[in-house]
Amino acid sequence: MRKPRDYDAELKALDERARSLRERKQRQYGELVTATGADVLPLDVLAGALIWAVEAADAPTKEGWRRRGAAFFRPARRTSSDAAAGAASGPESVGGASSLFGGESA
Repeated sequence: MRKPRDYDAELKALDERARSLRERKQRQYGELVTATGADVLPLDVLAGALIWAVEAADAPTKEGWRRRGAAFFRPARRTSSDAAAGAASGPESVGGASSLFGGESA
């Protein structure tokens, strides 16, 4: 005889998983704002810029933004002199960008 399924426990587990994913997404957006330096903008300016980006209809503009965003997440290439000096460039130097979207987050 088969053991009956506990639907309530399964729904509770799914709800907890969805809540965890929403919290992680929100934390990553915050990290992204900080990593890009947008945290220095007033909230109304940042909100206006994001609304403008969402409402933008022309594909070439969005493609330019996509390329620039993809470049932001690519690991920075460092020369041997940069590595020797300990200088970092790119999103990793901002703190938190390396953990965005797939990396470990604190």
